[in-house]
Amino acid sequence: MKVRKLTLAGLLIALGVICSAFYIPLGAAKCFPVQHMINVISGVILGPFYGLGVAFCISLLRVLSGTGTLLAFPGSMIGAFLCGLLYMKTQKLHMAYIGEIIGTGIISGLVAFPMATLIMGKEAALFAYVMPFMISSLGGATISIMVLNVLRKTKVWQEWLTCLSK
Repeated sequence: MKVRKLTLAGLLIALGVICSAFYIPLGAAKCFPVQHMINVISGVILGPFYGLGVAFCISLLRVLSGTGTLLAFPGSMIGAFLCGLLYMKTQKLHMAYIGEIIGTGIISGLVAFPMATLIMGKEAALFAYVMPFMISSLGGATISIMVLNVLRKTKVWQEWLTCLSK
């Protein structure tokens, strides 16, 4: 089971890094809706800890390759973990979406402030990152809603759940 989960996590990481070239500049931050889509998908299918690991690996590779900033870490990891945790506890997809939006949009937006000011030396207001992170997570969560709903209507969803539970 761990090999299958690690394989799917690796594929999601690769997708996240490849798609990091697609971003939307929004105020003080770059918005990566594909990252948030992957957060929801990995949190729902793999669980909160794998979701957190996928988000960390994508952020690390983006920072190392120069396509992301240090804000990529709180901007993805908190939402991915909260998304997976809420889905694990409730087994409801809408709770996963809410977890991504609250985790990334609000909590990560607030955590980004001290990172930006103390570590990165940028001047920013306390709530400067909340709105850009919220918009990005809403876009990614919306995409993931469509993807997961399509997968749930096909045999792929059940095959994944069966395959990953063996």
